[in-house]
Amino acid sequence: MSLFEGYERRIDKINEVLKSYGISSIEEAKEVVDATGVDVYNIVKGIQPICFENACWAYIVGAAIAVKKGDKQAADIAKSLGEGLQSFCIPGSVADQRKVGLGHGNLASMLLTNETRCFAFLAGHESFAAAEGAIGIANNANKVREVPLKVILNGLGKDAAKIISRVNGFTYVETEYNYHTGELKELSRTPYSDGPRAKVACYGADDVREGVAIMHHEDVDVSITGNSTNPTRFQHPVAGIYKKECNEKGKKYFSVASGGGTGRTLHPDNMAAGPASYGMTDTMGRMHSDAQFAGSSSVPAHVEMMGLIGMGNNPMVGASVAVSVALSEALNK
Repeated sequence: MSLFEGYERRIDKINEVLKSYGISSIEEAKEVVDATGVDVYNIVKGIQPICFENACWAYIVGAAIAVKKGDKQAADIAKSLGEGLQSFCIPGSVADQRKVGLGHGNLASMLLTNETRCFAFLAGHESFAAAEGAIGIANNANKVREVPLKVILNGLGKDAAKIISRVNGFTYVETEYNYHTGELKELSRTPYSDGPRAKVACYGADDVREGVAIMHHEDVDVSITGNSTNPTRFQHPVAGIYKKECNEKGKKYFSVASGGGTGRTLHPDNMAAGPASYGMTDTMGRMHSDAQFAGSSSVPAHVEMMGLIGMGNNPMVGASVAVSVALSEALNK
């Protein structure tokens, strides 16, 4: 029985990468990781319980690479995790072509360095995957940072933002946007827990203009868009407009587009084009992003379809941070 989904299509590439680090097999990779005392498998499952088996094994491979390279700092470990994720990309797939595995490692590394001050999940709040990713970051990133990382959710709909905040123990931030002056007023902050989750600020916007104002209000440095119910109405326009305005101000802003690739909905350019057919969400992501991921921000099966692993892109961000921090703590004892 195969260890994980798509084993036969992936194992040759995985073994090639492992051997470059002196590891003979994926089973030996697990032994290397187990020796550190870090339960990578269950850390990943704990972020998104519905993730595929191949997601857990991809992180085990990445963790083994980090150990073999002698990484100690979480930001360095994150990049090595990216190598593990990349080794799982099916040759010739969208994820392989875009180097999505390496991109995830680099994104997590950015969140674990002090230069990044505020990270935003730009997502429709009906997507719990953004919350799963935010929880993973909130519970772990600041253990290895000197300057605490601010994590926010910014999505369409104030009622939805309040519900997500209550369910997950985040802090709901109520705002009001003045369409005459362009000013954003913060009306209240309501924390729904007293632990690390309460440090996640959850905003609901009435429209794109308020969404952009929220990005400026929190001075976001890095964001990842989702492709949930409102990608063309909210997430991608907010990221694109905020990027333009940051460029005008000379502010550095790194935009990640989650989602997209073949098979996406919302009017593909040419549905008869087969594997060359990209949906509108993917096209919009390519217009503003510094890094383009592939597959759904939330649905494991769609990311698997793109050739990476069975885990939503947003939870993957949380898993990368969580595994990096846990391994760093273990290796620095």
